[in-house]
Amino acid sequence: MPRVFPFEALVYDVGIAGTLDRVTTPPYDVISETLQRAYRAEPLNIVQIDSGGGDDRAGYERAGTHLRRWIDDGVLVRMPPAFHAYEMRPSSTERVRGVLCAMDLQDWGGDVLPHEETMAGPVEDRLRLLRATHTHLSAVYGTVGGPCPSLGDLLDDVTSSPPDAELVDEQGVSHRRWTIPSNVPIGEWLADEPFLIADGHHRYTTALAYRDEMRATSGPGLWDRLLTFVVDAGSERLSVRPFHRVQLTGATPEPGRVMADLEALLGSLSDDDLRVGIVRRSGADVELSMRELTGEPPTVRALHETLLDAIPPGSLRFTPEAVEAVAAVTTGDAVAAYLLPPTTPDRIRKVVERGERLPQKSTYFWPKPRTGVVLMPLDGSATS
Repeated sequence: MPRVFPFEALVYDVGIAGTLDRVTTPPYDVISETLQRAYRAEPLNIVQIDSGGGDDRAGYERAGTHLRRWIDDGVLVRMPPAFHAYEMRPSSTERVRGVLCAMDLQDWGGDVLPHEETMAGPVEDRLRLLRATHTHLSAVYGTVGGPCPSLGDLLDDVTSSPPDAELVDEQGVSHRRWTIPSNVPIGEWLADEPFLIADGHHRYTTALAYRDEMRATSGPGLWDRLLTFVVDAGSERLSVRPFHRVQLTGATPEPGRVMADLEALLGSLSDDDLRVGIVRRSGADVELSMRELTGEPPTVRALHETLLDAIPPGSLRFTPEAVEAVAAVTTGDAVAAYLLPPTTPDRIRKVVERGERLPQKSTYFWPKPRTGVVLMPLDGSATS
């Protein structure tokens, strides 16, 4: 794994900003329009910065202005260099724990392993935002194969004490953060572990581009590092949900075995057997069916090879919510939708080990670290 370091974090002062559930969000690319409106109603919510500018070039500069004003006003405060333990609990019996750190950026082909393709549009959006804010607003989420007993023992010890910050999100997931002293040798424990990106391929690609720009004008600096959430997949139970596909234009796919309702369809999907759901209009009705594909898992790969690689470029959008995918067909906004089963970290890693990648937006690691709990500014000095 690339070298990892403690870092000077920016965190909310909840005495000024309010509770963290009001000012933090999921990662920018999985926020629904409904939640986007709700977050924007909060003037100090991180979405005011992280949503970027879209088609409005001035929006990126406004994001940078917001961030600098919040720092000046004490809304965001700078912490001394440290690592941070982060825990997510979807229920009393489930948890995912890891460490937030600053990781040295490596060009593709080293110890950082991508598993998805990226798209130019999101990278350009994130690059404009990074230029305006000079801050990593949310962490790239990645895994090491593990198990790493030293890291597990550290997290057991740290998380047995009260957290420095906590919140419960809209889905009922508990998020908690603890500070870890900067002299803990986490980098030594992880040195021999390849780092598989679980979530944040576009952010990593953006960080590489920004690093190269800054090196050309200013030499080495904190832009050589990236805010990263590292999880030991050998010790933590990870849930890999799908991004369902919504087809906006093109030919309607052939159906499979018709299913009675959405619950029955979702229950029939299988990553082992490459079973995918097809949602399409049949006359005035919306038809739900299950098709079994040929190929090798993960199912998303077989789906693209069998059906989706032939549709017009740019005609797909993606959602982690099956209900939203079905609704797009119901309202006539889409000609079809494709519902996918969950997969496993092991299957993803095997694809990577063969030197291959999955299509863009193939996996939805859940739960995800909350944007705004910890930010990493790039205007300080490297801590080591």
